[in-house]
Amino acid sequence: MQRLIRILCCLAIGSGFVDSRSAVAQDAEPTEFQYPLSVVASGDVVYVGDLRLPGIWKIEGGQKSVYFKASKKFRTPLNAIRCLAIDHQGKLLAGDSSTREVYRFDDAGQPQPLTNGWIGIPMAIAVAPDGTIYTADLEVHRIWKMPAEGAEEPVEVAAINSPRGLTIDPDGNLWVLSTSSAKGQIQKVAPDGTVEPFIKGHPFNLPHNIVRMSDGSLFVTDNYDHCVWTVDPEGQAAQFVAGSPLDRPVGLCLAGEDLLIADPHIRTIFRLTREKQLTVEAQSPVPGKADTTPVVTPSVTVPATNN
Repeated sequence: MQRLIRILCCLAIGSGFVDSRSAVAQDAEPTEFQYPLSVVASGDVVYVGDLRLPGIWKIEGGQKSVYFKASKKFRTPLNAIRCLAIDHQGKLLAGDSSTREVYRFDDAGQPQPLTNGWIGIPMAIAVAPDGTIYTADLEVHRIWKMPAEGAEEPVEVAAINSPRGLTIDPDGNLWVLSTSSAKGQIQKVAPDGTVEPFIKGHPFNLPHNIVRMSDGSLFVTDNYDHCVWTVDPEGQAAQFVAGSPLDRPVGLCLAGEDLLIADPHIRTIFRLTREKQLTVEAQSPVPGKADTTPVVTPSVTVPATNN
């Protein structure tokens, strides 16, 4: 009997040891991108929204670290992060479809909800100089606005089919990127709510994000065409850079005079200059797809193919 008890005790201890190791492995701090699909820059700091982490990375001084690790449990904050933005006070905003919410991160690095679950699928966020927050909602095909402090019921600004990208100009006009709107893939929404097409037709294959430059030109990431488009102030679109080393670009933001691109399938954040030069800002290996990892290194500049 004593021998049986000793055996059972050993088994219990052994089982506990294995469980402890598993728990340690599960709680270990992640070190690599999983699916980085959104990006935003604030000074010298870059934030990356990672859908499969899930959570947000911080890149500073060339090093990436986890800024916020969300739970893998659905209906918890930022379990399905979709977009990032910086508000008028330099605070980080994040849109999450799992909780139907837009969050602002406080000084302790914790997300605080702004709408009590009003937003369906927040695909893009733009912030006006006065702090007004605009959100593109893919679920109900609406653009919403709310004051900087948030609102339980944001106000409808415009109804635009399949809104994916959103940017704002100094005059308060919103530029909305749509996947499939019959009124055009880029539409301009004036402060009074007037909507007019800027690009008629559908030059983009699967557009995801849009950025407006100081000269009035627009840039658009196109996942299916493996490229970044440019659109001049007259509404003429052309592929700016296309093909390798880009794979399926999604996220897009301004970083000074440059653009940052999130390319989730190859777990890479690129920096793109106006001279069409691409460098790697940060990247992680892709399991089983080593041959698709960009050969660009952080200190080497490689021109992308220009179609």
